[in-house]
Amino acid sequence: MRLADFILGNVEPILAEWDAFARSLAPGETMTKLALRDDAEPMLRAAAEDMQAGQSSAQHESKSKGYGGAGGEESDPLNQASSLHGAARMGSGFDIVEVVSEYRALRASVLRLWRESGPQIDINDIDDIDVIARFNEAIDQSLAEAIGSYTSRVDQSRRMFLAILGHDLRSPLNSISMAAQLISRTSDKHPDSSRALSVIETNTEAITRLIRDLVDFASTGLGNTMPLTRGPVDIKILCRQIFEEFCVAHSQRTLYFHPAGDLTCDCDAARLRQVISNLIGNAIQHGSTEEPVELSVTSDGTTVVLSVHNEGPPIPAEMLSTIFDPLMRHTEPDSSAQRVPGSVGLGLYIVRAIVIAHGGTVEVASTAAEGTTFTIRLPRSRPVEGNRQ
Repeated sequence: MRLADFILGNVEPILAEWDAFARSLAPGETMTKLALRDDAEPMLRAAAEDMQAGQSSAQHESKSKGYGGAGGEESDPLNQASSLHGAARMGSGFDIVEVVSEYRALRASVLRLWRESGPQIDINDIDDIDVIARFNEAIDQSLAEAIGSYTSRVDQSRRMFLAILGHDLRSPLNSISMAAQLISRTSDKHPDSSRALSVIETNTEAITRLIRDLVDFASTGLGNTMPLTRGPVDIKILCRQIFEEFCVAHSQRTLYFHPAGDLTCDCDAARLRQVISNLIGNAIQHGSTEEPVELSVTSDGTTVVLSVHNEGPPIPAEMLSTIFDPLMRHTEPDSSAQRVPGSVGLGLYIVRAIVIAHGGTVEVASTAAEGTTFTIRLPRSRPVEGNRQ
């Protein structure tokens, strides 16, 4: 059987080996089967179909230099799937060495499985040599596209990150500086001294929050899972503490808390506090000021389900697929509270990273009729390694 036909007829066994190798890498340990595969199947099929297509000398030379198919339309599906794969792996925390290693393992798996299927390969047969050369060309082309997409995404994120960081640090630092100058020029009894101290406290908290998010982003952006310190936690007590803090800080808003069931859980209380605080803070910022924000938490026995709901303008449909990506921010053009001091668009990314580290899931649903709801599902006990699906 020709190699291209073998690939198309054995996509599932090949992808099973892809899954196993990807899960052996640190970022893949907690990923679902769907996330592990992302664009692997269309990439594999496109590579096989590209091998079956005719190839001119110019296209062969172009591919040998890493330029793809020299304008050949047959290469377009492979390039597109590979580009999506590179960007997805960057977003999932894989480093560039791990992306390359995936391709190395894929190449070895396909050739081994093909050989084990029965064909006798003759290294002196020009047809067999050409088949293997075409396969290596397709894999190398896919790898080049994936790396290009990966590095482009890294560069884009770095530029955006530095621009946002410079802006967001400058504003609170200026406020702190002006407030400090005011206090230095006035007596303790000056009526503006108390307000100046409040400005210093608020903006210091903003910078602290910003730095915390940057540290968390750096730890997960290097291909590491969010570190956790687990222990028995009563989610109901934790949620009530956070809820009451928000009630005091936002006394003008209506907040509701709905707990139900046995809510003890083996988790990291400090990290979970970040998750709940980020989601309630987002709901208050983006939700309608006339409608309540609701925090609900319940249990079905093995899973804790936590949700935060607000009414108001929905999240645009085109943003729902990227809202958990780093450096993404959702604001309404006519919103009077588009900017939050100390925010670089990492809040929801960190929420997802913490939830995934716990072996859980996070989803968002948003419509004009039903409002916006973020829903988190966490296993009450620590997931057993190797049982994630």
